[in-house]
Amino acid sequence: MSTPPPKTAPAPKDVAEIERALTRISYLLSRARQHDRLMAIAGVPLDRAATALLRQIADSEPMRPGELANRLAVEASHVTRQVQQLQKAGYVTRVPDPDDRRAQRIELTATGKEAVERVREASRRGMQMALGGWSAEELQQLAGLFHRMVDDFLAYSLDDDGEAGVVEPLPSV
Repeated sequence: MSTPPPKTAPAPKDVAEIERALTRISYLLSRARQHDRLMAIAGVPLDRAATALLRQIADSEPMRPGELANRLAVEASHVTRQVQQLQKAGYVTRVPDPDDRRAQRIELTATGKEAVERVREASRRGMQMALGGWSAEELQQLAGLFHRMVDDFLAYSLDDDGEAGVVEPLPSV
């Protein structure tokens, strides 16, 4: 179990506002109704967990189920169940691990790749509509700041012992 970092002086107001905004964004993006609307627009009948799994696989080389579980911060059994369902639906397939022929890696099928692209395109269209009043310069600045923030979060994430440490960046999803 992680130990929270030692209490220090209160965070500056700007940092508190950033945390508040990120919490609001996270809530908006994780609402079931929002996900259902996105899937309807994309024409892809997947739940949130399956969508997260497909996006992660799409952004990386084929990987073992245990590695997928680590990247998504879920139990391996959860990934195993999701992979079985996605395999039955034709979105993923298992391929031999070239480093260990006894193991398998999970990769997207053509149907899986198409589904991920449809979900991403529907998401981009929604974001484009929401940010339609922003200038190209503002959008470019926001994108740059978001990437910088994610990189900084990854560089200063807390490990399982509550210690700050550098972690390997994950591909964007």
